Amino acid sequence: MYVLPTRLRRRRLGWLLPLAALVGVAFTDWNTSGDFRVLSWIVMVPGLSAALCPVWVTALFGFLSVVAYLGLDAAWSHEYTAGLPDFILVAVASVLAVVACGFRLRREDRMLHIRNVADSTRATVLRDIPPHIHGIENAHVYLPADAVARLGGDFYDLQPSAYGARALIGDVQGKGLGALSAAAAILGSFREAGYHVPSLSIVAGRLEVRMERQRRYGVAMGYAQPDRFATAVLLGFPNPGCGESWVDVVDFGHEPPLVVSPRGVRVLQVTPRLPLGLSDLDPAGTASVVPHRFPLSDDDIIVLTTDGVTEARDAAGDFFPLRTFLEDTVARDPGAVASARQVAALVSDGLLRHSGGRLHDDTTIFALRFSATDETYWTLPPNETTSRAAGPLPAHRHEPLQQGIVRLRTQPVHPTDGADGTDGARERD
Repeated sequence: MYVLPTRLRRRRLGWLLPLAALVGVAFTDWNTSGDFRVLSWIVMVPGLSAALCPVWVTALFGFLSVVAYLGLDAAWSHEYTAGLPDFILVAVASVLAVVACGFRLRREDRMLHIRNVADSTRATVLRDIPPHIHGIENAHVYLPADAVARLGGDFYDLQPSAYGARALIGDVQGKGLGALSAAAAILGSFREAGYHVPSLSIVAGRLEVRMERQRRYGVAMGYAQPDRFATAVLLGFPNPGCGESWVDVVDFGHEPPLVVSPRGVRVLQVTPRLPLGLSDLDPAGTASVVPHRFPLSDDDIIVLTTDGVTEARDAAGDFFPLRTFLEDTVARDPGAVASARQVAALVSDGLLRHSGGRLHDDTTIFALRFSATDETYWTLPPNETTSRAAGPLPAHRHEPLQQGIVRLRTQPVHPTDGADGTDGARERD
């Protein structure tokens, strides 16, 4: 989508260079002696036009080159004329330039179509997220790599539920259809489990199972690597208005989250598990995942990134120092990190300046700010919505770190629902 304006600008201004070459060659040949003829250099004009202009402009410059050649060559006496061989060279070059221009434009159209398909595919997998949802202000920036239409494996999402909002960010190993398919599978599982399941531990287990299933399916289809895996960070928040402010973190071998506020920057360092898809190598086996809980303040902003941020290099080969960059920014201007949108834009701008705009891997920046007093509730289906004075949420039997009782505007889970938090065979819209 961003290719088209650049291409149109090039088409509008591309004729200037071949025109300058035509005028320059004609002027030089006219003002030099017969012992130094540069008229045959006019063959450059249709070549330049083929690389920069549409077909009809290339044909026009080819015609002008032939006419200029005939006119300038005829102005000299016989002993100084370039002759028929050079004329044939210019004429043939003009015809070939028109053909080459047609091939170039056809290839550009194809590449533009491929890029548009890639952008549409990414937009389908990585859905838009409302900027304020279920007590969480969020902002995300996705920067594709320089490679043309290479579908990356970055994924992120925010899923509100009756049990609080859940956030996910990660990166599937590799590129192409296999990585994108795995990312879509993980997101699909996250959106369903994150909505229906009360326990963040079980949500994390569902992601692991889904990645293993997807890996086996991809191998059977022939487009996935046998050892494909995905790093990820899964977050869980309480419901807004409950009087509590914390975040539960499960790390599957991903970059740990950063928390930035006007007071400084800290790392939510947890003991990471193996990446998704490698659970068979985990000494703990399929043991239940225990989230790590961290308290939050209203002005704390969680910054999640993929490895495209931390592995971006400058001209000297130095990596982008994300934490140091944020610490320096807060020291200079604490107000620069007042909102999730400011932080996401700040990191994005700093990354592009550091790398000179050259990114060799897809890059995702996801900023989240939870407010315990925010009344921005997600709109639940009518059969789940009650008055503000609704009763307490049932205890989370599968959540080791769940503390106290959370009050929210939903009805209790029905006794006939599945023990794992799902709604049995009943499917909610």
